[in-house]
Amino acid sequence: MEPLIALLVAWPVLRLIGYFGVRRLAHWQTSLRGAIAVMFTMTAIVHFVAKRDELIAMVPPGLPAPELLVTVTGVLEFAGAIGLLIPRFARSAAICLTVLLLVMFPANVYAAQAGLEMALLPRTILQLIFLAATIAASWKTSSAAGEPTAPKASRGVPG
Repeated sequence: MEPLIALLVAWPVLRLIGYFGVRRLAHWQTSLRGAIAVMFTMTAIVHFVAKRDELIAMVPPGLPAPELLVTVTGVLEFAGAIGLLIPRFARSAAICLTVLLLVMFPANVYAAQAGLEMALLPRTILQLIFLAATIAASWKTSSAAGEPTAPKASRGVPG
């Protein structure tokens, strides 16, 4: 639930910062990407600290090297969070994080069925919210970097 709280708090805070003058955060998509970066930074940290054992326990039994898988997914979450903050890579990072959420979902299903995590229905709803956020962050828009688009040149006869 903490990642959802991080997402839902960071996004409006970043939008307000954009509203009050930080042009980079003025666009909804850029502030959303920042909020997702906050969320994934938070979840990535968990891969390397106290709750690491809980994440290792979530890896379905058929998969090899659970410790390594948890480490790799943590590194990928950090990389995705950083990528979201670099305009050149933001869209690709959002797409990659969407794929990562889809690939990791079976571990959440296993954890829910094994009683290691929240029940499956709430966890599925949570995952859908995260997927909606990363998909929205990956949309291609004309001013996703939060910068105004240049006016188009007039094609009329000068005059």
